[in-house]
Amino acid sequence: MRGLVTGNLIVTKKRGGAHNNQHLDLGRPSSYLQYPSCSPNQQLCSSAEPSGTKLTWNKLYNSEYILYKYQMKEPVTKADMLRNVIQMYKNHFYEILRKASEHLELVFGLDMKEVDPNRNTYVLVNKLELSYDAKPSDDREVPKTGVLMTVLGVIFTKGNCATEEQVWELLNIMGLYAGRNNFICGEPKKLIAKDLVQERYLEYCQVANTDPPCYEFLWGRRAHAKTGKMKVLEVLAKIHDTVPTAFPSWYEEALRDEGERAQARAAARAGTAALASVRSRARASSFFCPE
Repeated sequence: MRGLVTGNLIVTKKRGGAHNNQHLDLGRPSSYLQYPSCSPNQQLCSSAEPSGTKLTWNKLYNSEYILYKYQMKEPVTKADMLRNVIQMYKNHFYEILRKASEHLELVFGLDMKEVDPNRNTYVLVNKLELSYDAKPSDDREVPKTGVLMTVLGVIFTKGNCATEEQVWELLNIMGLYAGRNNFICGEPKKLIAKDLVQERYLEYCQVANTDPPCYEFLWGRRAHAKTGKMKVLEVLAKIHDTVPTAFPSWYEEALRDEGERAQARAAARAGTAALASVRSRARASSFFCPE
């Protein structure tokens, strides 16, 4: 067995991937979300076998380079990354690329897709468009999906309703603080308590009979429509270096949610088909029975 340190709780992990204790404090995420404590100049020295910290710095530099290419609306190739970022660690290219891809997914909500295997060309795709009703823009901002998925995860694991303190506990660990601008999401409190609420991804409600007032977060209507508990659980599992089935009760709830969503989609398709059939018959009737 080995222990995963998550905040104040060590979650015991068996070889099969299952956790003995379902009570998981989201606490401190894995190294995907954290920068090493030492400087890159101290660590990026020439060495035949780079340490984990050196690979972590390469992952972060590679992530920043890929984000730059994303904002420039340009694909990125293996040759680009080897020439501009990875350089002396070319033998570890795929390991660094995998870690960078996981970092981009968890922090920014971006999926890396290989679009040309012959040239090893990659593009980034936003997993969840935050403003699909907004007017298209020529600027490609760094997406805020990762922040949203993190907040949705806290809400899910806290019984589908999380206090403001519980949400900020994890966001602070990720380096996001109320009132302090961040290059990922601007001012974080404005993002989660105003912007995402206005876009109906989150609900931000005052708790009844609290003085001074306390607030809590719930999933909004658009979050229910555009993602599901299984997707959020997959993100949480990656953060904690495990799999969704390692959290049995959350996994069962996510499976139920998947089933309900599938039924709702089937009902919507059936309703659309029935409406189309009625309209078709009405058009046929008006054609054969003119006034």
